[in-house]
Order: sequence, then C-alpha cells, then structure tokens
Amino acid sequence: MTITVLLADDQAMVRRGLRLILEDQPDITVVGEAADGAEAVALARRLCPDVCLVDIRMPRLDGIEVARALAGPGVANPLRVVMVTTFDLDEYVYGALRGGALGFVLKDAGPGLLVEAVRAANAGDALVSPSITLRLLRHITAAERTTLTHTTKPLSERETEVVRAIGRGRTNREIAAELFISLSTVKSHVSGIQNKLGLRNRVEVAAWAWENQIMRRT
Repeated sequence: MTITVLLADDQAMVRRGLRLILEDQPDITVVGEAADGAEAVALARRLCPDVCLVDIRMPRLDGIEVARALAGPGVANPLRVVMVTTFDLDEYVYGALRGGALGFVLKDAGPGLLVEAVRAANAGDALVSPSITLRLLRHITAAERTTLTHTTKPLSERETEVVRAIGRGRTNREIAAELFISLSTVKSHVSGIQNKLGLRNRVEVAAWAWENQIMRRT
C-alpha cells in the first residue's frame, strides 16, 4: 500500500527537497504541501494523509500547535505527525512529542532516516533522531523532577524490560532481538504497557521511563 504524506514547511525549496526524497520511494507519495501551520491543519483535515511531516517554525501556527491540533489530547481521530526541523532544542522536541507527534527528525539526519520515520509513523511506531533521543530524555528527568507515577496495574518484569529498551530508543525489532522474543510479542507488550500507563505511544512511554527513574534501575 502507498503511504500518503502531507508536507508543511514555510520554505518552498525545503518542501521540494523533501518531496524528491520521499517520492523516490515506491511506497510513498506526497499528496499536499502547506506553507504555514494554519494551512497545514486545514489540508491535513481535508486530505487525511497517513503521515504529516511538519516543520517547527512556521507562520500563523508553529509545528507544536499543528501537532496539538491534529494529534493532541482530545483529538477524536488523531493523525500521525512527524516533526522535521533544523532546530535541535529540547523545548521544541519535548513540546512536540507531548503535543502528540510520533517522531522528531532533524533535517540533516539524512534521507534514510526521514524515510524510516515516515514508515515508522505509518505503522503507528515512533522515531526520534538518535542524536537527540537519550540526551532529550535524560534532560527531561533532570529538568522536570517528576514524582514517581503510581499505576493501578503494575508492570510485569518483562514489561519493565521492554520499557527500559524503549527508553534507550530501541525499535520493536531491536527489542525482540535483545530479549529473544518475537516481534508480535514485543508489539503485544508495548500495547499492554500503554494501556496500563494510560499513554498513547512509545515516545510517551520513553519519557515516562526517564521521568520516573525506571532507567536508573538497571
């Protein structure tokens, strides 16, 4: 099946470059382009693309506001949003992911990672550029100083292992290899973890792990 993508960036040359990278793939097609955040929200709601690639800094609405409008808490039918930006700033990343974005990719990360992020988001997975994943999550722990969250359903030992792996930025396939379990079992664990913790995606699981010092109990 073809993955449909909406591009949102205020620079026409950037949009053109992203389109060339994505449409070079046989399973990806760009169905629309937006030059500002308000246009991105309107187009996304009309076209319902599989994935929205959204820049952080745009006129009218910034990328974080776009993510909240399309995928944030309370959105009935959230779309899959991936942030693509040149700005590697913690407040941008954290705000975007908390706003409902499924991924955060730097523009200089290379075409391979961009394509991987689109495919991961389409599959309901999340991808953050490896150069910022652990630094960001550790920063969250230091800056937020969140008290330990108590869940009504405690995690099993295996689920805790999966949470730690997610917190280290591992993909489902990498977790399966590390824990010697099947990919379907990993997906089942991730779904169960999200339900127990009341979280929507693996990025929120990773943030939860660092915020609640799960990563320090290794």
